Amino acid sequence: MAQELYKDAHHQCLMFTDLTRDVGEAVPSNQFLIVNKDTGAIIDPGGNMAYNELYLGVTRYFPPQRLAAIVASHADPDIIASLDRWMTSTTAPLYISKVWERFAPHFCKPGKTTDRVHGIPDQGMHIPIGDSTLIALPAHFLHAEGNFQFYDPISKILFSGDLGASFAATQVKGSVITSLKPHIPAMEAFHRRYMVSGKILRLWARMVRQLDIRMIVPQHGLPMAGPAVGEFIDWVQDLECGIDLMTQAQYTVPAL
Repeated sequence: MAQELYKDAHHQCLMFTDLTRDVGEAVPSNQFLIVNKDTGAIIDPGGNMAYNELYLGVTRYFPPQRLAAIVASHADPDIIASLDRWMTSTTAPLYISKVWERFAPHFCKPGKTTDRVHGIPDQGMHIPIGDSTLIALPAHFLHAEGNFQFYDPISKILFSGDLGASFAATQVKGSVITSLKPHIPAMEAFHRRYMVSGKILRLWARMVRQLDIRMIVPQHGLPMAGPAVGEFIDWVQDLECGIDLMTQAQYTVPAL
């Protein structure tokens, strides 16, 4: 069952949180469906283990052949390893960073992606979804070289990819983080390793402060809303991570 993040008469945002629940060795991930009237978009559709239930989820709202877009924050397997199946079952184009535009077809059989992969330029773009758009926001090196987040101006939700991810066995499905401080232990180690540098996080924070954000929803873990949105932006803005923490100790020849 999908978690409803937003709903009005013509627009919905849904999060699927447990499509990999029976595969214990796989990292848990979220998939997202935007519905606008009789069409929509999938954000970060995931791997093959998520495909069947996500496809059925789409059918509850509109015929999959009316899917307007598949959008991917980057090209990791937990983001688009199911691409071959989506290219078969729908006519939707894939939107992904131009950095990964020629790598994405490797997930598919030859010819499946011909004229269906749209490279997002580094500065981002508006992706048409029914009567609305998704705004592809630059999030390069957070954590991939070509990386985007997606802002829905109707729901005011920022789909943040790996930024904001959390991993904790005690997380309760369907809950939303409204106070960041108790949540930091589930986030900190991941962000210090997977985000490239404090400089990039500061540039990101300066950009997103210009937006009216009601909720930040990462690809792993729980959404953040209310005071936690601003608290998260403040926290990552001052975080040392990635290359900030690297020394010669991490670059030594392994001993026998």
